[in-house]
Amino acid sequence: MHEIKCPHCGKAFNIDEAGYADILKQVRDEAFDKDLHDRLELAEQEKKNAVELAETKVAGELKEAAAQKDLEIERLREELKSSSALVQAKVTGEMKDEVAKKDAEIERLKSQLENADTARKLALNEAVGEVEKERDELKQNYEIELRERDGEIERLRDHKARLSTKMVGETLEQHCEIEFNKIRAGAFPNAEFGKDNDASTGTKGDFIFRESDESGTEFVSIMFEMKNELDEGENKKRNEDFFKKLDSDRTKKGCEYAVLVTLLEPENELYNTGIIDVSHLYPRMYVVRPQFFIPILTLIRNEALKTSEVKSELALVKAQNIDITNFEEEMESFKSGFQRNFGIASDQFDKAIDQIDKSIANLSKTKEWLLKSANQMRLANDKAQDLSIKKLTRGNPTMTEKFKEAAEGKALAEIETPPDTEASPD
Repeated sequence: MHEIKCPHCGKAFNIDEAGYADILKQVRDEAFDKDLHDRLELAEQEKKNAVELAETKVAGELKEAAAQKDLEIERLREELKSSSALVQAKVTGEMKDEVAKKDAEIERLKSQLENADTARKLALNEAVGEVEKERDELKQNYEIELRERDGEIERLRDHKARLSTKMVGETLEQHCEIEFNKIRAGAFPNAEFGKDNDASTGTKGDFIFRESDESGTEFVSIMFEMKNELDEGENKKRNEDFFKKLDSDRTKKGCEYAVLVTLLEPENELYNTGIIDVSHLYPRMYVVRPQFFIPILTLIRNEALKTSEVKSELALVKAQNIDITNFEEEMESFKSGFQRNFGIASDQFDKAIDQIDKSIANLSKTKEWLLKSANQMRLANDKAQDLSIKKLTRGNPTMTEKFKEAAEGKALAEIETPPDTEASPD
């Protein structure tokens, strides 16, 4: 953003890069056109002054020649009064020759005047052509620079938008699927994890996780819903807006647990703290950020696996006619085991939070680099504003000489033709 101060009222206001570039372009084009217009007027005035000077000179010479001719004719008339016819004929022939010479001189002066006018027109056209060429080149370079700067701004904006998702080049669903596949072989060799493509019940979730024990008995199932803030456009929604549908999908697809993996409400501290249990609203439902996708999956699966083991042991105990006391002991053992595993999971959450802090530090460095890049763009913009005709003609002897001649011609015209001594024609 750029701050602009009004020269009339003194009020300051901010404009974005596109508006600033548009104002800068208008100011430069107007200044360049004004300078070109002033130089063309100066050249036209110099041409007009030269033509008037030549006409005045020719008129003076013609006037002087006519006066001389009149005097000569008058003298000859006096001589003719006392001369013979032969003398008269000779004088008449000489006068005709003299008149022919004067006419030839007049034609020569007219030709010189026309040649001078033609030369000035050619010089003016050449100067205008050079100026237009320089202006076109300047305009092309400026447009190229603007396109490059606009491209850089767009690239930075796109980079910033991608960084804001913490998953460069991926959607949230792709991110979760990739994270699961990284550990599938080692952690979940017998599990099924894939898109919910069954819309026969009217709606469907995003992913379903199911796992069975060695006997083929399913012991855990989870319905996952992924929500990315960028996917929601301008209509910002809350996480709670999706709880009811998620619970309905979980029930219809026969899943035990429901998990919402979300980037919505990025400023909400509740959802930024870790794994959020919302079972007070809907049974067995949790809300997590993407970085807790694997931890919540592992926690639910491991606890369900232990429950499955307890159920198998209970069946064995009943088969062996073990009394209720042993059953209560097993239940207490299960509770203590669950508590211990929950403590381990909490430690894992703390480690995950440490990793998040490190990621935030890396993003801060990236932000610093972006700010440095913006400063470089500001310096480039200052150089563009400092651009002028004199700097463009530096190192260009042709244009430098043209502007020098124009300045000297203007000064000479002011000296030779004072404002109050304008020549008047006969």
